Amino acid sequence: MKALRYFGERDIRYDAMDDPTPLGAGDAIVRMDACSICGSDLHIYHGHGFSEDVGFCVGHEAVGEVVEIGRGVRQLKVGDKVMVPAAVGCGACRSCLAGDVIHCANDAGGCYGLSAALQGVQAEAFRVPAADSNAWLIPEGISTEQALMMTDAMATAWFGARNADIRPGTDVAVIGLGPIGLMAVESAFVMGAGVVYAIDPVPERRALAEAVGAVALHPEAALETIREATGGRKLPCVIEAVGADATVDLALRLVGRRGTVSVIGVQQSRRFPFPLERAFAAGLTFRTGTCSVPEEWPALIPLIQSGRLRPERYISHRMDLSQGAEAYALFDRRENGALKMVLTA
Repeated sequence: MKALRYFGERDIRYDAMDDPTPLGAGDAIVRMDACSICGSDLHIYHGHGFSEDVGFCVGHEAVGEVVEIGRGVRQLKVGDKVMVPAAVGCGACRSCLAGDVIHCANDAGGCYGLSAALQGVQAEAFRVPAADSNAWLIPEGISTEQALMMTDAMATAWFGARNADIRPGTDVAVIGLGPIGLMAVESAFVMGAGVVYAIDPVPERRALAEAVGAVALHPEAALETIREATGGRKLPCVIEAVGADATVDLALRLVGRRGTVSVIGVQQSRRFPFPLERAFAAGLTFRTGTCSVPEEWPALIPLIQSGRLRPERYISHRMDLSQGAEAYALFDRRENGALKMVLTA
């Protein structure tokens, strides 16, 4: 089969690799219908990946059709259309059965496409371990593209907004308007936010946030504008969706006393100088961590079915898998309005 494989810094190749095969009785093989590039995939693309491996297939967001199942698979059948959460668990422990695969009690958790240990999904086909738990039927009323957005990006955005303690009428800032940040803006409104400040240096991304009702700000103007608008109190809720020291620092400067900062940007720094004294004095809540995608789906599915959330609106490019290297380069350079890059085989 053909797949997108990582060979080094900015070296993603559309290349041949072995077809996936079941490694256990609970495995399924899924033929990819659509996959997408996540912002965290750029860490690998930049050569700052999560392993020393090269030649592995990348990607962790995909939907597709089941084409083969192991003898232990009970909930799926060949021909089922499924959405596959970015991370997997054992499928049998209490945490996994509750959707919290990040805290798998059997230490079987992992994410697709970080190394050869679990090959990625930016491929013509891929293996799903413990498939009864780690692949879900696409619900009725959910399109293929909506389901694809739910495999990581939309779930992470909702998780970030939920962790920000948003209550009806509260004002919120979202820092970083990539696809997840823009979905977090929408999530904040659905949760009842009053004013949502959307902060990013890219004018086109700010315009997209304004289109859904946000007040868009350049990072250089954000602190002063929000101070003035709030009479110096600043904000009760801030969501950071970049993962850079500068944007985490901005989040901590924008939050008011007894407020909450929710960081969902994958961290690019090994050591951040956290202002503990200031946070302690202000009584801040600071949350971060990795979203366990299935845990968010019970809330998200009806919101998407009803049209209250429309994550597919942030798909900017639809390209063939064979154009994967070009898609990564466009996304990395933020060219041609690049946001969510969707690839099909």
